[in-house]
Amino acid sequence: MKKRLLSALLMGCMVVSMLCGCGAKGAADGKSADSQVADDDYYPVTVENYGRTITIEERPTAVATLGPNCTELFVALGLGDLVVGRTLVNHSRGPLDEYADEVNKIPELNHESVTREALLSSGADFVYSIDWEIGDEGCNIEECEEYGMNVYVNQATSLEEMYKEIEDIGVIFNCQDKAKAFIEDQKSRIQAVEDKIKEANVEPVKVLVYDSGNDGVFTCSGTNFESLLVSKAGGKNIFDDLNEKQWVTVSYEEVLDRNPDVILIHDYDSPSVEEKIKEIESNPTLSQLDCVKNKKYAIITLESVLAGDRMAYSIESMAADFYPELFAAK
Repeated sequence: MKKRLLSALLMGCMVVSMLCGCGAKGAADGKSADSQVADDDYYPVTVENYGRTITIEERPTAVATLGPNCTELFVALGLGDLVVGRTLVNHSRGPLDEYADEVNKIPELNHESVTREALLSSGADFVYSIDWEIGDEGCNIEECEEYGMNVYVNQATSLEEMYKEIEDIGVIFNCQDKAKAFIEDQKSRIQAVEDKIKEANVEPVKVLVYDSGNDGVFTCSGTNFESLLVSKAGGKNIFDDLNEKQWVTVSYEEVLDRNPDVILIHDYDSPSVEEKIKEIESNPTLSQLDCVKNKKYAIITLESVLAGDRMAYSIESMAADFYPELFAAK
């Protein structure tokens, strides 16, 4: 009887071992496991990052987030305690309320763009960076890897690409369930906005994205992630036909010719929104626009239109400005 019992226990252990092995392999292939696997049985894992293959041998313990959108996403996924430094705080008006305590206690590697020295001396073993924060002028990916840092670049231009980035972070840090739940929440909220706009059967609002003005208007093109957010909120970027670069400068006369219904103004450190509105209203060409005469302005913080954790928040915010009669105030 004892021999039979021992045999049954051994067989059970073998089955459990096989199931755990399958779960770990699924995660290593970049697929979400049904439940989290112990780290020792989980790594290494491999993910694809816009043409680059990244292999993580063990769970990262010290993360540098280069960009306010990158920092806030890590906090949103419950990984804020792993972040040892953040950058581009000057491009932020502060984190969302639900993440403020966690984000604000993370040290700044640099208030503006990261420096090579600050990143290489940060002690990080993993870097999550907005694409224009890591390149030839500062510290590049190859040099980070030489210092033992795995680098994952944030450069999504579609919701699907951003969802994939979130899934990959879930795989890399063995928190697939949290990543999946976050994505489902984003999708549900965005769908609710789209359904309400569709039900109202309204025409898209023509939108000029106004980042800044000097010798023309610095605005986003059709390939910019912000243009996608505008469309999901029921707007139409009046320069969505420009696709060579994500950011473009257009003439004031071009803006006048395309006649926007509303001007979406970026809010970040300098110049202030109030100063930008003065620029617009004092400009001989822009002041001719009906939306300027009627003060049809919408405000969005710059970090809210970067690819990251604020997709649903930004679409909800824009929709409330574009269609105040359909949506409650922000």
